[in-house]
Amino acid sequence: MMLRSVVSSKLPQISRLSLRFRASQYSAAASIPAPNTQPEVHFNKIFINNEWHDAVSKKTFPTVNPSTAEVICQVAEGDKADVDKAVKAAKQAFRLGSPWRRMDASHRGLLLNRLADLIERDSAYLATLETLDNGKPYTISYSVDLPLVVKCLRYYAGWADKNHGKTIPIDGDYFCYTRHEPVGVCGQIIPWNFPLLMQAWKLGPALATGNTVVMKVAEQTPLTALYVASLIKEAGFPEGVVNIVPGYGHTAGAAISSHMDIDKVAFTGSTEVGQLIQQAASRNLKKVTLELGGKSPNIILSDANLEDAVEQAHFALFFNQGQCCCAGSRTYVQEDVYNEFVERSVERAKKRVVGDPFSLQTEQGPQVDEDQFKKVLGYISAGKRDGAKLMCGGGVAADRGYFIQPTIFGEVKDNMTIAREEIFGPVMQILKFKTLEEVIERGNDTQYGLAAAVFTRDIDKAHYISAALRAGTVWINCYDVFGAQAPFGGYKASGNGRELGEYSLENYTEVKTVTIKVPQKNS
Repeated sequence: MMLRSVVSSKLPQISRLSLRFRASQYSAAASIPAPNTQPEVHFNKIFINNEWHDAVSKKTFPTVNPSTAEVICQVAEGDKADVDKAVKAAKQAFRLGSPWRRMDASHRGLLLNRLADLIERDSAYLATLETLDNGKPYTISYSVDLPLVVKCLRYYAGWADKNHGKTIPIDGDYFCYTRHEPVGVCGQIIPWNFPLLMQAWKLGPALATGNTVVMKVAEQTPLTALYVASLIKEAGFPEGVVNIVPGYGHTAGAAISSHMDIDKVAFTGSTEVGQLIQQAASRNLKKVTLELGGKSPNIILSDANLEDAVEQAHFALFFNQGQCCCAGSRTYVQEDVYNEFVERSVERAKKRVVGDPFSLQTEQGPQVDEDQFKKVLGYISAGKRDGAKLMCGGGVAADRGYFIQPTIFGEVKDNMTIAREEIFGPVMQILKFKTLEEVIERGNDTQYGLAAAVFTRDIDKAHYISAALRAGTVWINCYDVFGAQAPFGGYKASGNGRELGEYSLENYTEVKTVTIKVPQKNS
């Protein structure tokens, strides 16, 4: 997933990330407080009915600091029994006549705004906890992720009393209207690459429309979501409205996907797991929205501003350690400027600062865990084996933790493994093309369709290519520009449904038609 925001002009290393935006966009970026590199963990249990619970099995699992490979703490390991408890609580909170069902829509919005205020109040702590558990640079956690979380919740707070039905002039002596009703109990499964932000993307529309939630957080990064659970209680949400279960995908995640009392499931993660969730959800034909993998083409035309295109393409791939579903992971460069683009890109990658994510100078932290670390190194080996030319990087970047050097491959062919599969790491593939028709065909030759980008000074070419690409989002002369107002989602194996914007409300509502016989209808 991503995400441009303003970052303090006092941080030259971060500005090199190409995070150059309007200074007024996020007030939080005006100054970045010094991080507490050892934040206290306040919550590590399961959150059900606004209370903290051990797992029914009493099992725990370790959550690890990816910078050091050391265990931060043990976390309660939820499984099917805990999901059953959470679903029971959510179902009870959704019962007819419950405080949540009786609550004014405007008050639901007030609670979401309160939650946003509390997250903003505790932003520095949440940013340090996110960096500790996930490994992303603290400057990004604080200046990008947290402001976007707050904006997302406030955006959906505004929608709470504005999503409504219509009166419909059907023929005959009838009065007809529609109601937009909440789906019911929603299972939500969020990933580890943007834990706080993906939690907000899921909770915002679900709660604004009056649903209740059972959320499974990623086992790699459970800590910030559990702290937000405490803020949900503090904000005043009724018992059972939000329930959060840390655990593994094959146990807790599978239980949510197949649960007969869950009415809708939303998942962000890999395409392979998304397919399993869709199959499991078919047991009771629950509504499903999936935001899955990508292999997004980033197309650089020869007339583009090359300096800007190099920086933007660098950001498109390396941001968040390359752990973005929409990363610009197939960089297509027109042959006239290919060699210069590669040379400049290698120069930029060699300057990228990799290291302690709590340092304000760091641009790139570690991969999230050992599995991802080994997976990315395996793809680097595959690139070499398939004949791609390693231009820089390609190895481990530290003697402990899961750090990988910024890596660039040139002379990449479309049939190579690194050009076909989602790497999810700091590995850039640069491919050469001649004509627009060629690059459109090659850009679309993938199972994925999440995002794409075009860099050109010719607006006609930009519109032509953007219309031809089979992707849910196309950026022109920019990359990873997100706003709570604009929908995001994929074509093909990149998923179905949309998150963010007004469009996401459709995923969390049912439309009911009510028709009443009247003595006489008049216009």
